[in-house]
Amino acid sequence: MEKIISSIRNEALSIESLLIDLDPLTWSKETSFKSWSPEIIISHLLYFDRMTIYSHQDKDKFNREASFLFKAFSNETNSLKRAKLVFDRLAIHEQSSMIDAWKKSNQEMTKIFQGVDPDERCQWFGPDMSARMFMIARYMETWSHTQAIYDLLNLDRNYTDDIEHIVQIGIKTFKWTFRNRKLDVPEIFPYLELISPSGDVWSFNDTNNMESIKGKASDFCHVVTQNRNIKDTDLEVNGKISEHWMSIAQCFAGEPEDPPEQGTRK
Repeated sequence: MEKIISSIRNEALSIESLLIDLDPLTWSKETSFKSWSPEIIISHLLYFDRMTIYSHQDKDKFNREASFLFKAFSNETNSLKRAKLVFDRLAIHEQSSMIDAWKKSNQEMTKIFQGVDPDERCQWFGPDMSARMFMIARYMETWSHTQAIYDLLNLDRNYTDDIEHIVQIGIKTFKWTFRNRKLDVPEIFPYLELISPSGDVWSFNDTNNMESIKGKASDFCHVVTQNRNIKDTDLEVNGKISEHWMSIAQCFAGEPEDPPEQGTRK
């Protein structure tokens, strides 16, 4: 657990530096991610970090909040409106208070899970998952959602090898991406050869000249989290299976969602 907990803490520090000088107008400005503002993004991360804590520490509270979410989301399908329901649920309206609350909850979450058995099963909205995968999912969501703030500010992101966690979850959800759309799962898993931010080569699966994906690990992470359209990256994609996967890749849970249109986020 030490590695993933360290990665979450590193990412939180990066986000803090991103938010520290954010003026009130930008705080409430729409981003290119489904019109979510930084305020909505941080409220979303805060709420689900808290839900993660409840899952381990307070089952009754988790179940009450889950009941609220299922009921609220069943009556509302729009992503932004759903996010605003979560924002309203928190009832935190001051920018500094929201950021402080997120920081404290994120720190509490990592402190708790640092001492949890990596294989312990944790309750969530769908199937439960191991504590380690739970933390990888939190890292992935935090990294993914805050990309919209970097995009809004037109800032380049400082990638680190911590993103290997997202590469792993992107690979693990290969079959699920197709099943989630009620599509046949390909029998061949593409060969991946990705260059890490530090310059190392990360390779996965058997070498396959017919089906392969090669390029920067950061580009792969952006595609599987649907931050970028595959055509807005420099990934080299060979083969019909590889092309299909990269056009619909989705490493996060929930109903099928489509990546941004080409040119809208880059």
